[in-house]
Amino acid sequence: MSFISSVSRRPTPAFVVSSLAAGLLLAASSASAATFNGSGAITTDYVWRGTTQTQGDPAVQASFKATAENGLYGSIWGSNVEFAPETKASSELDVTVGWSGNVAEDWALDVNLTHYRYPSTTVDLNWTEAIGTLTWKQNYWAQLGYSNDALATDEAGAYAQLGAKFPLSEQVRLEAAAGYYWLDDAYNDSYAHAQLGAVWAFKAPFELRVTAHATDSSAKALFPDLAGSRVEAALQASF
Repeated sequence: MSFISSVSRRPTPAFVVSSLAAGLLLAASSASAATFNGSGAITTDYVWRGTTQTQGDPAVQASFKATAENGLYGSIWGSNVEFAPETKASSELDVTVGWSGNVAEDWALDVNLTHYRYPSTTVDLNWTEAIGTLTWKQNYWAQLGYSNDALATDEAGAYAQLGAKFPLSEQVRLEAAAGYYWLDDAYNDSYAHAQLGAVWAFKAPFELRVTAHATDSSAKALFPDLAGSRVEAALQASF
């Protein structure tokens, strides 16, 4: 989540999402046939929806996910961040509760509630978003997100993304995505971004990813020095 200046905000019920995630993780842990997975990554830049979250600096990221037999899941994802100096933000924890599963032949759906939390800040940057992703044949997806507190502004915002994977071999694939973020209520403007990446699964469970990002001029006006064109490289592993 990009942050430009400090905002005085009313407290948000973050504990609700956190409690739901903790309960779902516990339920999934105790359920028979529950599955567990996670990931770790080292990246040269943490880029989210076209904008850097680390001022262009490297990031270390990790996640853990527990999925119950019925498709309910809970996950926790973390990374270091660097926003405006006055926020003293240094870490991000994303707590997610949701459901995923097949809804028809070749079609899968994921619906979740994601809470973005920044525990080290001196101001309240925490916010929550509802996200739905429809996937076709595991390689093409459409995503919609909505929050009535987008980017912790107390204003509504919506996000849409279309993406695709293009396998070139068993080890190499290309990935492309384009997104649009409606932030008129919060910032009187909206912006578009796109990304194109190459992934090399050189040795299981490791992958090397290189991604080029680009944003439009509105993003550069909204988030100076954070948006624009940039390239990130990441080494990641799943377990």
